[in-house]
Amino acid sequence: MPNFTHHKKLIEKAQANAAPNCAVCYPCEATAIESAIEARKLNLLNPIFVGPSEQIKAIAQTSNINLDGVEFVEAAGEKEAAQASVALVRDGKASLLMKGSLHTDVLMRAVVNRDTGLRTGKRITHVFLMDGPDWETPYMITDAAINIFPDLTTKMHIIQNAIDLHHALGYGTPRVAILSAVEMINPDIPTTLEAAALCKMADRGQIKNGILDGPLSFDLAVDPSSAKMKHLDTPVTGKAQILVVPNLEVGNVLFKAQCFVGHADSAGLVLGAKVPIILTSRASSVNSRLVSCAMAKLSAASKN
Repeated sequence: MPNFTHHKKLIEKAQANAAPNCAVCYPCEATAIESAIEARKLNLLNPIFVGPSEQIKAIAQTSNINLDGVEFVEAAGEKEAAQASVALVRDGKASLLMKGSLHTDVLMRAVVNRDTGLRTGKRITHVFLMDGPDWETPYMITDAAINIFPDLTTKMHIIQNAIDLHHALGYGTPRVAILSAVEMINPDIPTTLEAAALCKMADRGQIKNGILDGPLSFDLAVDPSSAKMKHLDTPVTGKAQILVVPNLEVGNVLFKAQCFVGHADSAGLVLGAKVPIILTSRASSVNSRLVSCAMAKLSAASKN
């Protein structure tokens, strides 16, 4: 088994202090139930299962998962569960929200509803926290799950949300690489112009508490030898900690390449809503979900 040191340390760090209540939306699959129960055992969260209680209990019994002491809120289907989970947060009964086995778009429609959702003044964005076999440092990929073709304003929020999370996890001031195909500004490649503008926005204080550089190609962002070869020596080149992708397609490919070719482990979190949202794939492992729970607990604690 690979040694995901940084993810392990993050779980250990998050175990301190009281576990927050978490609305677990429609956990009608064994892994979703198990991960919430394991998170409770690790003092990462206190789950409130929102969905068809008898169905959830039957799945747990078949999988030998003990649900003693778990609170239930009845909801017949995915849409009802999403609405009820969001209501628990709005009513102050839960300070985290976790996706169970429902479709992501069903949950997010309830989250972004203008009247009854969890919107704030920030854009809703997503961060993957990656850890690989014996890596020296973890890094973040954003946004590879929510914003398909983000404009400049949305990218500003994507970056700021990731920076704030980086600090909340105790990783300090991040080095942020704004990725494109090349490192030179090219009017024919719009993402290079956006990267330059975002760096200037940071210079003017519109993006705070991070060190930005871009445009940067992927190799220049993460590989010191490539940066040296191209004579590009900045505080970010070769040692980036946050990778800002041009769009969701690039982010999705990069994330999956790291997982399936690079054998990395991932955890995911939605930011910019009233509470952190633990948003994992239905195929995510229990360990990946636990790291996501740890991220959410630390993120929520940083705002209190």
